[in-house]
Amino acid sequence: MNWKTLQRKMMKDPEFVKEVKKLEPEYQLARSLIGARIKKKLTQKSLATKAKTDQASISRLESGTSKPSLTLLRKIATALDANLMIRFET
Repeated sequence: MNWKTLQRKMMKDPEFVKEVKKLEPEYQLARSLIGARIKKKLTQKSLATKAKTDQASISRLESGTSKPSLTLLRKIATALDANLMIRFET
């Protein structure tokens, strides 16, 4: 079974869909961070140095396994010369 087939099957399960929706903010943050870092041609290590943090923190953010503080997000935004935007949508 390939990934697309498995994904379609799993998305029919309401509990699975509920869990996927819970993880959406982490996914969006990770995707946005990776895209911005690559656009600036930075490695995780070089971004971490510019943001005055460690490479492991950047890695955890990019894998969606950490809940960053606003302070850390501001440091990363500054290091990327990017705007940090956080919003609620209804």
